Amino acid sequence: MLSEHHDIAREFPDLAEVLATLRTRDAGFDELVTRHDALDNEIRELEEQQQPISDEEIEKLKFERAALKDDIFQRLAAAKAAV
Repeated sequence: MLSEHHDIAREFPDLAEVLATLRTRDAGFDELVTRHDALDNEIRELEEQQQPISDEEIEKLKFERAALKDDIFQRLAAAKAAV
């Protein structure tokens, strides 16, 4: 099964400039994006390679990814509004 990429740059292409600026200016924000994208890669690998993982575990990982994405989006939207 091939899964889609959900990295932040692909999820919010219209916020690319804000994303790049925040990543360089805010180490905490950069860490959130790095964690999100690493988790996205892990989920995709687990799905593509059909690794032995329970449905509950994969859903937990996806929920964590979604929570990170929501936090990142809130910060991006606030930064864009401040400009």
